[in-house]
Amino acid sequence: MNLGCVHDVGRSVTVTHDGAELVRYVYAPDDPQREAPRPYFHPLRTLAGELVTVNRPHDHVWHKGLAWSLPHVGPDNFWGGRTYSRDEQRYVQYPNNGAMRHQRFTTLDAQPGGVTWRHDLAWITEAGRHIVDEDRAVAVAMPLGQDAWTLRFDTAMTNRTDATLMLGSPTTAGRENAGYGGLFWRGPRAFTGGTVLAPGVAGGDDLRGQRAPWMGFTGRHDETGGASTVVIVDHADNPAHPPQWFVRTEAFAAVCPAPFFSEEVPFEPGATLRFSYTVVVADGASDPDRAAALATLAQPVGTRLEEVAR
Repeated sequence: MNLGCVHDVGRSVTVTHDGAELVRYVYAPDDPQREAPRPYFHPLRTLAGELVTVNRPHDHVWHKGLAWSLPHVGPDNFWGGRTYSRDEQRYVQYPNNGAMRHQRFTTLDAQPGGVTWRHDLAWITEAGRHIVDEDRAVAVAMPLGQDAWTLRFDTAMTNRTDATLMLGSPTTAGRENAGYGGLFWRGPRAFTGGTVLAPGVAGGDDLRGQRAPWMGFTGRHDETGGASTVVIVDHADNPAHPPQWFVRTEAFAAVCPAPFFSEEVPFEPGATLRFSYTVVVADGASDPDRAAALATLAQPVGTRLEEVAR
């Protein structure tokens, strides 16, 4: 069973599995400014074709399948929608929704066993200020076994301003237990009420804020009645590993390793921050033991971004 690649030049990269769409990466979205335009993965499907993401859900139109999304980058919002205000103790719609703009591809390679790409992005505030350069790499691969595939995500962000940017979350701004921000997965609506998985435990919203090297989610699909599992692994060399996790199941399905959950991270001028994650997408329901086995598939895929500031 082979992987393939379709490049809609200037718009997206699609990885196929035996000719069927497996994942699409929209690197040049046409989203409104209020939604903080940024690259995203949608749809993500299992090998059997089950859809495990949702894009622009009516409750939070700025949720984009699976995406690198940061709500507090200094005073700016690269998440979308309103920003939580410490002073007002509520969410406020400020003119601060930035965009992550694709600049150029540096790699785009498709082999039968894996597809990899790498590109540069510029982070531009709503006011038009260029504050961050990003070097991002993605690798989609088929590990041994035919019930799962992996997506490796690497990012290196460099502060191009002359000021320290404080990276945080609504929790660091004063909202309790709302520490989202980072690689954020929003599951299909049918997964609402599903199960959050973590090392040795299955639960729900009670696992929000807990630290773990990985967490996942298992749920059932409408129409087919089948089940699927998504596991996200935080790599050991990430800052603040193991992170706190933002998870939801009661209102909607979401999993996010949140490196800025409860403590701001200073992003100094000229500094480069690097994060690496592996997302495992599998057919079938899972318990903590199976999720742990899926997490072991997150071995290094491709090449980590060079340890050199660009």
